[in-house]
Amino acid sequence: MGKTPVPLPLTCNNDALRKATRRLGQLFDDILQPSGLRATQSGLLRHIKQLNGPTMTQLADELVMDLSALGHTLKPLARDGYITLTPDARDRRAKRVKLTASGEAKVAETELLWRIAQTRFEAAFGQRKAEKFRKTLALLASSDFTEAFHTATKINRKRHAPGSGGKAETVKTSI
Repeated sequence: MGKTPVPLPLTCNNDALRKATRRLGQLFDDILQPSGLRATQSGLLRHIKQLNGPTMTQLADELVMDLSALGHTLKPLARDGYITLTPDARDRRAKRVKLTASGEAKVAETELLWRIAQTRFEAAFGQRKAEKFRKTLALLASSDFTEAFHTATKINRKRHAPGSGGKAETVKTSI
């Protein structure tokens, strides 16, 4: 009989967040499965509806996505008739993403399933913790955090200076 593997501690913030995101995505996908959409696709449709026909650039910015990745992600939704991509009336180089009647119906269908998943998450995690969690995630997705991340140039770390007899000292280092 094999041993149950002991989970490795996650010391990398990015790894921990991605792992949690994959797990949460699986849980939401399971609930949304009857709709035929994945949680990411349902979320895209909801954003398109909330933004009321955004340009591709506006949608990419809102989702913190690369334009080419967004285009790739939208292809199945366009193929299945949930969205259309049309040139913007003021700037023909820009494309607007709009829900079709089928897309509107799909948003309504997935809304009910999404509410079930959201309610389960909040019941398991705690409503107050979930609210704080969403605020933290919003901060991490913000341009303010990106700026703070890029300007965080000083770190403290221990190092063993040559000739110190192995004694560690704290030094500030620019990244």
